[in-house]
Amino acid sequence: MSRPVQARRLEGIDKNIWVEFVKLAATYSTVNLGQGFPDFPPPDFLKEAFVGALSGENHMLHQYTRAFVIIIEPFFDCYEPMVKMAGGTPVFVPLRPKAPKDGKLMSSADWQLDPAELASKFSKRTKAIILNSPNNPLGKVFNRGELELIADLCVKHDILCISDEVYEWLVYDGKEHIRIASLQGMWDRTVIIGSAGKTFSATGWKVGWTVGPNRLLQHLRTVHQNSVYHCATVAQEAVAQGFQRELERYGKPDSYFVQLPKELQQKRDWLVQSLDAVGMKPIVPEGTYFLVADISEFKSDVPDVPNSDEPYDSRFAKWMVKNKGLAAIPLSAFYCGPHKNNYNHFIRFCFAKEEATLKAANDILQKWKREKTSP
Repeated sequence: MSRPVQARRLEGIDKNIWVEFVKLAATYSTVNLGQGFPDFPPPDFLKEAFVGALSGENHMLHQYTRAFVIIIEPFFDCYEPMVKMAGGTPVFVPLRPKAPKDGKLMSSADWQLDPAELASKFSKRTKAIILNSPNNPLGKVFNRGELELIADLCVKHDILCISDEVYEWLVYDGKEHIRIASLQGMWDRTVIIGSAGKTFSATGWKVGWTVGPNRLLQHLRTVHQNSVYHCATVAQEAVAQGFQRELERYGKPDSYFVQLPKELQQKRDWLVQSLDAVGMKPIVPEGTYFLVADISEFKSDVPDVPNSDEPYDSRFAKWMVKNKGLAAIPLSAFYCGPHKNNYNHFIRFCFAKEEATLKAANDILQKWKREKTSP
């Protein structure tokens, strides 16, 4: 009996950075700044809503309730396999870093699209572009000019925009998150994706949503009903109550959506200072949970591996978790295969952690620095 043949579009997407680094972190690390989950709990009002939904009288909550796609690099790693599994062909366009002036730390805003390069990726076969703002892993918040550039091309070529906005509330330094769907001509061609995991610091609940015109969402509902099928109904009810609470407090000082970014900005600044003090060069993020650091001038004892095609940042991250007990994720994991070695001197840290976790990370970094400088 012949063995079943795997669809060629799935070749190469079975490898998963998270499986590998979760195992490494569990085995070696004492401080995990690699994965993007907070080690602090969701707000009490949301947990209370979950308990209320679980024990409430509403028993129905427990019942059933080959086109080209442009992906902006760096991108969350699931985008590429999702496009391939849908039968599409990913087309990649990178954000390119520009050196800041006056020796300042680089910002995620310094990573920009080349307008001509972006325009060259659109063709008659292009059907969609995936936009992630605020961007994971870089923390970039696309400004109005950048969004207008993308929107104009979408309208010109009649392209769908899949807008991943799961970090919409997590923006810092007075930056503004702008929905591309709000720009002229974009509502009818945009699907917005949101997440309670990032909005309410409850990543394990796996509750999300989409917003857009019915002509697009009706197809999404069909796919969901016939593939995912399951809904975390009680968690959905708790999230709905959380949103109701926040609507009543919208823009006020006691709003969770006001408090959380303030707290995370402070945590971001702590980690920026820690990394800069030891010689890693942090790229200051405008949003999200994440901070990317340039390790190209940070000398370490990572052994060379002759004839290896594994990017340096991947080897560095593995060495660091095994030998220093500090976990991070290599930035090359967020690039397509041909581009990985172009960006192989960066690693991504998560700063959505308790103060004690960030202090423990700083202690590791400071000890590491002393070891490097001692005779």
